Amino acid sequence: MHPGTVGIANPKALTESCFSIISSCVMEAPAIVIRDIELLSEMREVETLQKDAWGCNDTDVVPLTMFVAGREVGAILLGAYDRSTLIGFVYGFPGYENGQVTHHSHMLAVRPSYRNLNLGYKLKLAQRERVLAQGIKRITWTFDPLQSLNAYFNFGKLGVIADTYKINFYGQATSSFLHQIGTDRLWVTWPLDSQRVSRRLETGKKESSSECEGIPSLVKVGIDDAPLGSDPTRTLKQEQVSIEIPGDINALQNSNPKLAIEWREATRSAFTDAIAAGYMVDEFYRLSRINQSVGSYLLSHRKRVEDLE
Repeated sequence: MHPGTVGIANPKALTESCFSIISSCVMEAPAIVIRDIELLSEMREVETLQKDAWGCNDTDVVPLTMFVAGREVGAILLGAYDRSTLIGFVYGFPGYENGQVTHHSHMLAVRPSYRNLNLGYKLKLAQRERVLAQGIKRITWTFDPLQSLNAYFNFGKLGVIADTYKINFYGQATSSFLHQIGTDRLWVTWPLDSQRVSRRLETGKKESSSECEGIPSLVKVGIDDAPLGSDPTRTLKQEQVSIEIPGDINALQNSNPKLAIEWREATRSAFTDAIAAGYMVDEFYRLSRINQSVGSYLLSHRKRVEDLE
């Protein structure tokens, strides 16, 4: 035999050994269950997971006492468990918005090592079931519009819509590494029993970047990743407009913090101008260009949240 080559003395024994290894791997696959979090000890674990997921300190953690009080008045706290280990959670509470009872989803987190198992989606579906069982028809939440993965998850997979933009919603910064270029947020609405959402959950999002072709952009991603703005007085006369963002703002923030801040300022102006002019954010697409990954929001004029419920 050549040096380094393994001889097979007993092929049958090897086959049985391989089968044993494969069976062991199958047995070790995560047995994930999503259920209500009720015990105080489990709520302490939620405190810890917040810090693990977002790198925040104790002052920015939602504490156990809020979970306890909230659950007494209709708040929903769900955990995803790999056997006895908490690997993700979603938390929200009843609210009153624009004359309607709603549910506001305040936090969703998944442990980094489990983020390839579609747990965020499963947690949102479980949350939707619980909220509908309470007789509530819509869930709202906020997210950073520069985060393209979250944008695709929210608009593409869940079917949310948005007509509100909040500037520095949590202040100019928090202790989290995610909040160092401002905390601007899109306020999104998930109309739970609408045809739009039902179709999206049944069929999934069908990517079609062609829907963005020929639509004027308030902000585009330049070849050097810098934001390129247009004249809003001209662009905002169209039925539809787009707002582009970098494919990975976190990587850009690490490599060029100044440019990341430019993106915050450029998109802040674009969203606030468009919403003030009567546009609603109703889709998000992922685009591929030469050596670039780009996200693109699609905004439609004179649509309202109520029109899509």
